[in-house]
Amino acid sequence: MDLSATKDCHCLAARKRAREITRRYEEKLRPRGLRATQFSILAALALKGPSPLSDLADLLGLERTSLSRSANRLTDEGWVTEAKSEARVHKLKLTPDGRKKVESTYPAWKEAQDEMAEQIDKLATE
Repeated sequence: MDLSATKDCHCLAARKRAREITRRYEEKLRPRGLRATQFSILAALALKGPSPLSDLADLLGLERTSLSRSANRLTDEGWVTEAKSEARVHKLKLTPDGRKKVESTYPAWKEAQDEMAEQIDKLATE
């Protein structure tokens, strides 16, 4: 069997590119105390309001367990808290400090976003 075609694996290439993009966002966000996924969670809660954990996981394309771990860290920082909800529905909501954090970090995210858009535009014109 000739496996040489696997050198051009689209799945591997996409995962590699995703890691490169994540690194770019992390470079901009880490000095402000957030990781890329944490910023996305805070931004989603700022836009959506209190949300069940499962809905938020679906929206962000995260496994629920991964979201729970990140949410626990955000809760420890005081940026997210549990919202009152019907029985057995775990809802998260942004705290006032969480809103301040996402708003103060937004310029760094926007810088990374603009850089990525520029790179994508360059690739599209090549």
